[in-house]
Order: sequence, then structure tokens, then C-alpha cells
Amino acid sequence: MNLANLDLNLLVALDALLTQRGVTRAAQQVGLSQPAMSAALARLRRHFGDDLLARFGNDYRLTPLADRLKEPVRVTLEGAERVFGAQSEFAPAASTREYSVLMSDYSSAVLGGRLIQLLSEQAPSARLRLAHNAPHMVDRAEQALLTADLMVLPHGFISGLPHTDLYRDSWTCLVSADNEDVGDHLTVEQVASLSWVAAYYGPTASTAIAQRMRMQGVELNVQVVTESFYTVPALVTGSGRIALIQERLAALLPRDAGVRTVTCPLDLEPLVAAMWWHPMYDRDPEHVFLRGLVLRAAHEAAGDD
Repeated sequence: MNLANLDLNLLVALDALLTQRGVTRAAQQVGLSQPAMSAALARLRRHFGDDLLARFGNDYRLTPLADRLKEPVRVTLEGAERVFGAQSEFAPAASTREYSVLMSDYSSAVLGGRLIQLLSEQAPSARLRLAHNAPHMVDRAEQALLTADLMVLPHGFISGLPHTDLYRDSWTCLVSADNEDVGDHLTVEQVASLSWVAAYYGPTASTAIAQRMRMQGVELNVQVVTESFYTVPALVTGSGRIALIQERLAALLPRDAGVRTVTCPLDLEPLVAAMWWHPMYDRDPEHVFLRGLVLRAAHEAAGDD
């Protein structure tokens, strides 16, 4: 296909149509008149040989092809924005770029505040978007990192991508503050028999910890799964459930959280959190700047010089 024969402005219209699922809203998003957007939709339909938007009652739904196009269209547009937004020299103080970092609420608690402070000091007009690194993003990390700058994630989930280690953390167990069946130390039998609250437990999430426990003969009885570490204490308090959380996060919990920490009897390796990125950004000066800020924020959060 010869790109010279295509009107690449149609990509903007297509993205708006796929996002808004309606001609009127799509026109408003990009600042076109409704007739102009209707004409763009007609051209797109002819090009793809597909309706793209199919009417159901008073609403439009995406056709299967349109649904498949959503992500590559967004990736293409964001790539174009990076290309045409590039400058011969990068000056952080003049940057108006929005940086996006995928991380858990735990990582946000550890790094977020210091990272925002450093960014505001060096690039006051830039913006930081902290987005949740949901399991489906972790499973498709390389694709997710086409549209996000960084993913902060411990080792053991993804591989084959450039990364820099940020900080280490150890594990501790949580039980309800009024749980009289558990003393200051959990036993291996309690770890195996009690119900667990697990964060990110699944085919990829928590794999390293789960495998480590299996190697020591323990299979967790997971009763509750959450995708937010900050919800773990509320799911433990007032119950007989137990959970495993990071010591840095446990130290941030309020005294009235209704939980207490106890020593885990299993030998669990500390987690090593790293920032991961797509290799095409290796030499991008704006990206190098962001990676430097994240690394500095991690060192300062850990109290390193």
C-alpha cells in the first residue's frame, strides 16, 4: 500500500470514531463539523470495506474489525505525536510533554511523591500520568509500553525488555489485629491452612512468590484476589484471613488500620522492583531524562546518597 495515496488525517478521525462510538461526539472531540465527520466515516468505510460503526437502536457498536483497530490506531497516533514533537535539543525546563508510567498503588506510594517533586523542579510544565499496571498490561508488556513510557514492576513477571533496578523490599504477613489464633509468628501449618487475601494472584501475577512457596511445600488457599495493595488491610481486618505485603507498604499503614504484621515462616526472597521500557526509546532524550528522574526518586526514597 502506498501511503502517499492515503489521507493520514483520516487516522485522527478514525481514532475519534473508535473512541467515541458516534459521529457527533467524534466530531466534537477533533473539532470538526458533523457533516465533515460523517464524510470521513464514509471514506473509512469504503477503504476498509466494513461498516466500522454498526447501529443498534439509538447507539453505535464497533464491528469486530473496528474493535481490532482500536489499539493499533492509538499506537500509531501516539507514535506520530512523538515523531513530530521531537526536537533537536531537549530542554526539560521548556518541556510540556505528558509522561506516563504504569505502576501499582504500592509503587506509587513508594516513588510517586518524590518523582512528582523532582519533575516539578526540573520540568515544571511537564505532566506525569500514573496509570494502573493491570494484569492484562503485564501479560502484554511490550505492547503496553508502545504507548506508555515506563512500567514499574518487580522481576519475575516479564523479561526480554530493557530495564533498570530501582529498589528492594522484603515481605511481611498481615493478620487482623484481633486475630487471637495467630501469635507473633505464623506457623507453616497456618500459612497452608488459613485463607489468604492475595494481590495480583493469577497466571502471571504473584507467580514468583507462589512458586517459592510451592517449592517449600505450601499451596496457598486464596479466598480473595485484589488488584490494589491498599485494599489488602481492609480485606484482612476483622477476619481470620492473612495476607502478604511489602514491608515498605506496611510501614505506611495507619495505626488504626485494624491489622498487625507477623513474621512469615517461609523463606521468601526480597522483591527487586525495576522500571521497564520499550527498546525503541533507549536513546530518546526525553525518555532518558524520565528514567533518570525515576532512578533518582527510588534512591532518595530508599535513603541512598
